[in-house]
Amino acid sequence: MESQKTIGIIGGGQLGRMLTLAALPLGFRVVVINPESNSPAAQVGAEEIVANLYDPVALRQLAETSDYITIEIEHLDVNELDAIAKLGKPVNPSPEIIRIIQDKYAQKEFLVKAGIPVAESVAIEAVDDAQKTLLNFGGKMLIKTRLGAYDGRGNIVVQSNEDIDNALEQFAGTPLYAERFVPFDKELAVMVARSMNGDIALYPIVQTIHERNICVEVLAPAPVDDDIIQKATAVAKSVAELLQGAGTFGIEMFLTSDGNVLVNEIAPRVHNSGHYTTEASRTSQFEQHVRAISGLPLGDTSMVVSAAVMINILGERDGPTKLEGLADALSVPETSVHLYGKSPTKTDRKMGHITSTGKTVEEARNRARTARKALSI
Repeated sequence: MESQKTIGIIGGGQLGRMLTLAALPLGFRVVVINPESNSPAAQVGAEEIVANLYDPVALRQLAETSDYITIEIEHLDVNELDAIAKLGKPVNPSPEIIRIIQDKYAQKEFLVKAGIPVAESVAIEAVDDAQKTLLNFGGKMLIKTRLGAYDGRGNIVVQSNEDIDNALEQFAGTPLYAERFVPFDKELAVMVARSMNGDIALYPIVQTIHERNICVEVLAPAPVDDDIIQKATAVAKSVAELLQGAGTFGIEMFLTSDGNVLVNEIAPRVHNSGHYTTEASRTSQFEQHVRAISGLPLGDTSMVVSAAVMINILGERDGPTKLEGLADALSVPETSVHLYGKSPTKTDRKMGHITSTGKTVEEARNRARTARKALSI
């Protein structure tokens, strides 16, 4: 029998938790780096190195104890990841692709160069750049931070010079870019997986619904026409072929009002839009990621139910974590509740998610919403 292999994960939050839950039944040991002890991943069986995710000593320690290294967040020191990879420890996805993806403007340029459809973007150095760009973009655009943004943080819609001044003040000291405002009908997403030998597997196209720029619901499969599914699938395949290294990637897209599909952004990791796969797919995105980075064959991505809907459980206030209504939520048919073990609760912090399945998206959505109404955290 082979000796037990170890997966090292940089980050021990909810994605690290769900990766751990997928890795342990396949016989892997899991070690995570996390800034605080008793991380969500450690609560379900991962060993823990308590350190800043940028700490080079902790990263080397993780590399020494691991056979395979992966990430649950892209905002990392890529030079350090490069150094670890050069020591002979596989880091997946590749540090090069993480470097491109973590700078949102570099990511857009990378996609444009490859002929992938995206919203037009321009780097911004100063106020007059932004003012000129606003005119060129027809009087409405987004100013976005190039680095470190997530869950809607780091972007502002601007329609005037006053808005530009406010945005530049709010984002002072960080590199910025402007993006043409694209009117869209729906937001779509797809999880894609790449194995170590370059095999690619796509999950179904889903619709994501956002409030306050945070994903609140995922509908699987996306309730859109077949021609849109085909377009989105073709775009996702083209993107998957560009990515380097193994792993599961989230590709977020806009369906524009004229029926085009544009890539919004890529996540080089398991992603919120793929959480439904735990209940709804033959192989969850988490097991798929473990398979991909450890040299195992990719699993079947087909759905085992007709429809599924995932709803995020977001914190409702700031303070100690207090959960109510779990029994009522679990009494809803074909419904699962996943809690992330986070404390404290913060407004809009992702504290867990609910997935319901059904014969139709509408049935699954009604179940998920009923369960969500029953819960408070």
